[in-house]
Amino acid sequence: APHATVAIHGWAHRNHAPGDQKKQELGPHRPREAVLDELARGLSHVAGLHGARAVPMLVPPWNRIDAGLVPDLGSIGFAALSVYGPPKPASLAVINSNVDIMDWHGTRGCRDHGLLVQAIIAQLRHAFDGGQPVGLLTHHLVHDESAWLFLERLLTVTTQTEACVWLPVRTLIGRCAGKGK
Repeated sequence: APHATVAIHGWAHRNHAPGDQKKQELGPHRPREAVLDELARGLSHVAGLHGARAVPMLVPPWNRIDAGLVPDLGSIGFAALSVYGPPKPASLAVINSNVDIMDWHGTRGCRDHGLLVQAIIAQLRHAFDGGQPVGLLTHHLVHDESAWLFLERLLTVTTQTEACVWLPVRTLIGRCAGKGK
């Protein structure tokens, strides 16, 4: 995969939240210095393993991170953060996903393909007005056949038209940095 890049997905993908809270590895449940140290070591390790393919972007497990950690991510080497939902102001580039292809509250498989297309179109309209990218949230470890089929069809259709351009994440990070995050 010559165009693939590797981002940091937390440290151990281990939940540290109490049982009555949503899962979170990068939450306020441990000393912030310990969390930041793990993230810095993870970034260094991935850069050592993958060289130029490594991108200094944090994609937190379960898409959750303590807001108090975000201002320190740049000081440990991160250039970007990616979670699910609309971007919030941050001290670094925010490259979020905003269309989840999985139906977590129903079938736990891929969402209806027609509804996914509608969601992508809605995000494209919104993105066009605000100049934001549209990101898909995928979960390769739990994809069913329908999820893989949807992605295959989406990539086939969108790569056959000049109206859609899939941009490298480094380009998106650069654009965000150029806009002042």
